[in-house]
Amino acid sequence: MRQLTGLHHVTAISATIRQNYAFYSRVLGMRLVKRTVNQDDTSAYHLFYADGAGTPGSDLTFFDWPLPPEQRGTRSIVRTGLRVNGAKALMWWAERLRTTVGWVGEVVQRDNRLTLDLEDPEGQRLMLIDDGETGEFVPWQHSPVPIEYQIRGLGPVLLSVPRLELTDAMLRVVFGMQHHRTYVHPDFSGQPVHVYTMGEGGPAAEVHVVAQPSLPPAQAGAGGVHHVAFRVSTFAEHQEWARWLGELRIPNSGIVDRYYFRSIYVHEPNGILFELATDEPGFAVDEPADALGERLALPPFLEPRRAQIEAGLKPLDTD
Repeated sequence: MRQLTGLHHVTAISATIRQNYAFYSRVLGMRLVKRTVNQDDTSAYHLFYADGAGTPGSDLTFFDWPLPPEQRGTRSIVRTGLRVNGAKALMWWAERLRTTVGWVGEVVQRDNRLTLDLEDPEGQRLMLIDDGETGEFVPWQHSPVPIEYQIRGLGPVLLSVPRLELTDAMLRVVFGMQHHRTYVHPDFSGQPVHVYTMGEGGPAAEVHVVAQPSLPPAQAGAGGVHHVAFRVSTFAEHQEWARWLGELRIPNSGIVDRYYFRSIYVHEPNGILFELATDEPGFAVDEPADALGERLALPPFLEPRRAQIEAGLKPLDTD
């Protein structure tokens, strides 16, 4: 059976990776579960922040690229959701973040969920969402954030596209998502936001899309999102997805072995990069689960170049 079960990870861009590490690990209290490099650009870190176990669907990841700030616009992922549990957690975060982020809003009811919008120090747009204690979550015992307030995983991603019809067809017909509902978002001048769901649904398995035909295309940069990945349970099912995309003659990368998961990359018709990523084998394939992210991890094909790669990277823990 070929079914996406939810969000796997979101990968964004940081031009200040030490500040990024300090913010996501020490302020947001997420665990750095994999300290590795971009496999296509080994001069750059690829950092994976997640819950205590690196559960698929909890990963917010960053490429370490010294780019100017993103020029915001359409044809882009404009906000990434992170799940927390309940109104008390959101009020706690609103107070904590007032002095530590570039911008934080108020706790509001949106799409029948309590939500808190914020931006990280580079302008990365995030939203904390009450998930009603649904979805997978493994707490990180060493987080500076109390367990009851910890970020539990990814919530919905919000996409801006100039034309809804083509993206709608990609999500429904190609990826098998369901168009579930619409809601009004105050930032979009009355344009409805369309909600698409995967698997059993819920905030860990949603893509939200708004049409903004009057905006120019976004220009990639620091504080922007590079791509979003959706969950595929097994290698065998991943191969079925590769065959399906081939049958439809949709251009894609083919299966790429990222060692911690396997990937297929495909652009939706408005240009946003999607990835289908497997849950297996996971981040503990080359490190003990209790030591994830403590040292530079390299896939086997890069291990012979470790000394060269390490020499080109700056320490994360030094201010």
